[in-house]
Amino acid sequence: MQFVDTHCHLYDEAFDGDRDEVLQRALDAGVTTLLLPAIDSQSHERQELLAAQHPECFRQMMGLHPTSVKEDFEQELDIIHDKLFHSHNSPTEYVAVGEIGLDFYWDTTYLEQQREVLLHQMQWAEELQLPVCLHVRKAYNELFGLLKRLNRPRYQGVMHCFGGSLQEAYKAIEMGFHLGVGGVATFKNAVLGTIAATVPLESLVLETDAPYLSPVPHRGQRNEPAYIPLIAQKIADLRSITLGEVADITTASAKSLFNL
Repeated sequence: MQFVDTHCHLYDEAFDGDRDEVLQRALDAGVTTLLLPAIDSQSHERQELLAAQHPECFRQMMGLHPTSVKEDFEQELDIIHDKLFHSHNSPTEYVAVGEIGLDFYWDTTYLEQQREVLLHQMQWAEELQLPVCLHVRKAYNELFGLLKRLNRPRYQGVMHCFGGSLQEAYKAIEMGFHLGVGGVATFKNAVLGTIAATVPLESLVLETDAPYLSPVPHRGQRNEPAYIPLIAQKIADLRSITLGEVADITTASAKSLFNL
């Protein structure tokens, strides 16, 4: 069985002590492709170095994370625009614009700037015909309103670490989005578990968001890509199907979405 971790921050400092071992455990678990979302210019060098060291495993995204939208957002956007448009159609082509979105949970100082930044990056994704990786926290109504105003017939991308309701899940799928399912689906009474059991399996992709949000039985510990099969097994159990079916369908969806 092969799996794709569609969202992990393996360049994070949390892995500085054992990154090679973490990667080997992922490969041993069948997680052969790992997607690296960008955060901001402070993390680009680490992300790019890791991807260059293991090009057979890692594919990169590029974008400005909503919680990194500060007073210098215009300079950050200039850097991202240059990377996206300079790198397109090169051997280091990005597989998505991400991680981008809206986050009204931690800080509401730059709400208007978050909207502006997201609109710019959605436009770039359309120009480059790339999917988007959306981070949405406490902002689903705002996001759906913004997407409606963009008025595109269909979107291409993933709502990473989906945290909305079942109704919002179906709304996202209807718009064309996949749902990123990670460790939260294994938590007791998690809404994401209900969603993962209910929506079409073809609409789901697997992710860890490592080093964050470890699945049971590792909840509260550092997450890592080798735990993807635990998430897949939970989905299989919830749907009363085999692990192999979850692996095959989610991997095919990830490969198609990100053109892997």
